[in-house]
Amino acid sequence: MSGTMKRFFGFTAAAILGAALTLVAYETLIGPQDTVRVIERESPPVQYANFPVGPDGKALDFTQAAERTVNAVVHIQTQTVHPQSMNPWFELFGQGAPQTLQSSGSGVIISPDGYVVTNNHVVEGASRIQLTLNDNRTLAAEVIGADPAFDLALLKVDEEDLPSVSFGDSDDVRIGEWVLAVGNPFNLTSTVTAGIVSAKARNINILQYDPNRQIFPVESFIQTDAAVNPGNSGGALVNTRGELIGINTAIASRTGSYSGYSFAVPSSIVQKVAHDLLEYGDVKRAYIGVSISDLNQETADRLGIVDVTGVYVRGLTPGGAAAEVGIEVGDIIKEVSGHPVDNVPELQERISTYRPGDEVEIIVKRGNKLLAYDVVVRDRDGNASIIPSTKVENHMAMGGLFERPSTGDLSRLGITSGAKLKEDRQGRFRRAGIKEGFIITRIDKKSVTGPEDVTALLDSKEGGVLIEGIYPNGTVAYYGFGM
Repeated sequence: MSGTMKRFFGFTAAAILGAALTLVAYETLIGPQDTVRVIERESPPVQYANFPVGPDGKALDFTQAAERTVNAVVHIQTQTVHPQSMNPWFELFGQGAPQTLQSSGSGVIISPDGYVVTNNHVVEGASRIQLTLNDNRTLAAEVIGADPAFDLALLKVDEEDLPSVSFGDSDDVRIGEWVLAVGNPFNLTSTVTAGIVSAKARNINILQYDPNRQIFPVESFIQTDAAVNPGNSGGALVNTRGELIGINTAIASRTGSYSGYSFAVPSSIVQKVAHDLLEYGDVKRAYIGVSISDLNQETADRLGIVDVTGVYVRGLTPGGAAAEVGIEVGDIIKEVSGHPVDNVPELQERISTYRPGDEVEIIVKRGNKLLAYDVVVRDRDGNASIIPSTKVENHMAMGGLFERPSTGDLSRLGITSGAKLKEDRQGRFRRAGIKEGFIITRIDKKSVTGPEDVTALLDSKEGGVLIEGIYPNGTVAYYGFGM
């Protein structure tokens, strides 16, 4: 054996002996220990997923709900003419033709004969609305009515035997329940995503408050973590049975795209608004005549209130429905017709499902007592019955037939009144450049509240006249001509 090999085995023997002595010393000091064999493995390149299960322990199946819904959700494409003044003075300074803007969203067919629900902001101001069905058919749609206070609109297409969804009861929706969002994000048709209900009665202060246009928003959204992106607005939120429980309306995002939460108008509101728009032409809002605020610990401590659940009554409308039956400032509203209300959005949602003249039972807490009151809700003007919408009235002026604009026109164009040129029988308005469909809002700087004003202001007019108004596509125009 060579010297090199001898030295190698010598070093090896010394190392083994040293290790053995160290092990003996360790066991002498520490005592005998159980030996555990550890095997390290690399994590596999896949992740295991738990399937959601129902009450029966079986995996939830979303396919039937998706199949029932996807054919009833439509892709909405709109064209909007950006309002440009047609005042000839402005044209001298380079203002050209109106700009046409295109946008898209989603809608839900709620009846086989072609009624479609969507968000007001999807179709607001649109001069042309086209729906694309899941089978690639395209249909023209018209606005039956809209209400920006709920951000809802009702459309109609001239078609029969369409696939539709049935309404579910959003009151029965539970936090943690699985739901599907169906819509057309980023112009991708027929997209289905799943999530759970994260919260109910959410107010995110997204709808516009505008007392000049009588817009008093109601926000009581269903919050979910289902992925909803631009283009989903107006689409369906359905339960696992494929029933419509909400209309997807907004997302919580700092980027403009989905980042965790989406919000839907509950079906209890959607169904009532759609019915009113179809039946009456506008939404019949109910009020109980109170000013209210949420309760929290700080407010309760300041007011000396122990209970921090419910809605605090901080004011009453004189002679209003609540004041008339005996509800007082300082009362805490706890229930409406058997439904507990813990915050302002819940109370507003509950009252918004009623119409003027309906009777509701309101339970309030006053001190340590619970008191029940039967309240007949009223409209904003104090009427305790449904006031029919103004009927179309035709008036002749200068050979033109005028009518009142529809509530859909008024809401969509952001005007409160006017007179719409329905038919130009003598061509006098056409010769002045005014086309049929034009809505006159002012004559010689005087407001036009209806067709009768056109008759009164024009039939007795001599000399020149200046007419101002707006077309259904949103184009503002001014016309001057001699009488």
